Order: sequence, then structure tokens, then C-alpha cells
Amino acid sequence: MLSVLGSSVVVAGAGHGRRLPVAVVLVLAQGCALRWQARVPVAVLAVNAVTGLAVWALLPAVTLTGALLAAQVALCVLSATRPRWVSVRALAAMWLPAPLAFEAGGAAGLAVYLLTVVLAWTTGQWRRAQQARRRAEMRRAVVEERARIAREVHDVVAHTLSVMVIQAGAADDVFTQRPEQARQALRAIETGARSALGELRLLLRAFGPHAEEDGAGEQREPGPSLAGLDELADTVRATGMTVHVHREGATEGLPAAVDLAAYRIIQEALTNTLRHAADADEVSVRVTVEGECVQVTVVDNGRTPRGGSAAAGAGRGLVGMKERARLVGGSLRAGPLPQGGFEVAARLPAERVS
Repeated sequence: MLSVLGSSVVVAGAGHGRRLPVAVVLVLAQGCALRWQARVPVAVLAVNAVTGLAVWALLPAVTLTGALLAAQVALCVLSATRPRWVSVRALAAMWLPAPLAFEAGGAAGLAVYLLTVVLAWTTGQWRRAQQARRRAEMRRAVVEERARIAREVHDVVAHTLSVMVIQAGAADDVFTQRPEQARQALRAIETGARSALGELRLLLRAFGPHAEEDGAGEQREPGPSLAGLDELADTVRATGMTVHVHREGATEGLPAAVDLAAYRIIQEALTNTLRHAADADEVSVRVTVEGECVQVTVVDNGRTPRGGSAAAGAGRGLVGMKERARLVGGSLRAGPLPQGGFEVAARLPAERVS
């Protein structure tokens, strides 16, 4: 853009003596000012408008629209990043040189100038609306994922409490005749209570809306876990995909919320591979439990098309996976690999229930 303007200035400045170097310096100043347009677009717009008018005054052969081209770019950025009332005032300020455009180029010159200014502002508004829509979709995806997690945690806690009630009744029945068996039941109740408290903390962190009950008094089993990873892999193999599953360390005794989060992350990563990875025919799933940490890695060998899951974090599936990891105190990263393929890697806490 500035190269075009600079070329026009050089051509128009032929034979104008000292005016040409001054005009070139002003064009360079416009280019330097554009470096800060994302931070201070109002100031950049003002600088580029003043310098543009100065270039036009020095070299009238340059059209006013061309001289103010950098100012129009700044107007577009301002329109996309600042409140509408600010951009509308900037648009009105850009209309002030309209009489000069009419004087220099007549009705045609005026029409071209006003059209380019309005087009710059409109393009910024379109970009602003697009960004707002994307943010709204991201927020909606997070809310839906939190609601889903809250429902699953509710199921896990309900199941744990039901088991505790049964164990308490059994302990009461054998308390006198078989005290050792009663103690075992009480220890199991203590373990279950600690696990349930952890799940309730997760539920409060999720802070999602509670799902409506499916039926009065209906008891549901807790959600899936890493114990069912082979069955999940089999469902993907049925589509013709080669799935390798590697485990290191024992997954028994993991907090139910972490176990469920790891399973759901793997499930969503495999789903993304089937949907978005072009030419993928092989995927590797690795679950490593080391000390107080669970590491989950899913890597495929496909080509990720533009606009697909390569836009790290942009897809709703990736948003959901990141939210699951975050709510259990972990982290997740996802993106294409330099050698090809796509990787999802999560790190989750694994404080075991003893």
C-alpha cells in the first residue's frame, strides 16, 4: 500500500524540486505510524490524516484519496477495534476534506473519496462483527462444556453417595459380631466421602447450570473412564483407522473427575481426527501416569486442512477439551506438528484416592 503511494508521490513530484523529498519523508512517517495502529488507532489516524493532507498540498498531482490512503487503513483498524461511537466520530472527521476532493476532482473525485472512506469504515465494522461472533461462539462452547461436566460430576457423586449408604448399612449390621469387617466398611466410606468432596469442588468450579432430572429417583451409573479406553479405540478401528494405544503406569485410583476428563479428551481428539484430519489412517494414543500427573497424548498422521482443527483452539471441540483440562487443574495444547499430523497433549493432576 505504501509502496504504491510512494511511487505515486515520486511520479507526481517530478520537477517539484524540494517538495518531493519532503513528501517522501511524510509518506515514510505514515508507514512508521501504522506500526502502532493496533495500540493507538485514534492517534495514528490523526497523524496519517494530517501528513496525507500535507502530501496532497505539496504535490496536488497526487489524488486526495491516494494521499489519505494510510489514514483510511487506520480508520478501518479503528472501526474494527474501538467502540462504534469512536469510529463514527472518526468517520465524520474523515469526511471533512470532502470539499477539497470536490475542488480537485469534481463530482467524480468527491464520489471516489467518500466511497473509499465509507468502505474502509464498513470493512472495519464487518471485521468487528466477525470477531464478536467468534467470541460469542467460544463463550457458548465453554458454557455448554461446563454444563456437561457438571452433569457428569453430579452422576459420579450420586453414585459414590449411594455406595456409601450401602456400606454404612453393612457396617451397622456387622458392627458387633465382625468389627474388622465394619472397620473396612467405614474406611471405604471415608475414602468415598473424600472422593465425593473432590468432585463437588470440581462442580463448583465448573459453575455450570444443573441439568434437569431425567426422572424421579432415577439412578445412573457414573460416566466412562480410562478403563474403557480399549472399547473406545475399537469403535474408531471399526471405521478403518489404525489406532495404537499405549499405557504407562496404573490408572486405578485416579480421581473420578480426572479419569473422566482424560477419557473425554481422548474421545474428542479421536473424533476430530475422523472429522478433520485429511488422509489420516493412523492415530496413536498414549496415557502416562507418573507420580501425581497424568499425561495424555493423541497424535494422527493426517494433513490438517485450512480452517480445520489446525486452528489451534478455534474449533469448539478444542475449546471443550481445554475447558475440561482447566477445570480439573490441568492444561492442554493442540496444534499441527512440523513433520505433519496433529497432536493433542494434556497434562492433568493425579492425586490418588487412598
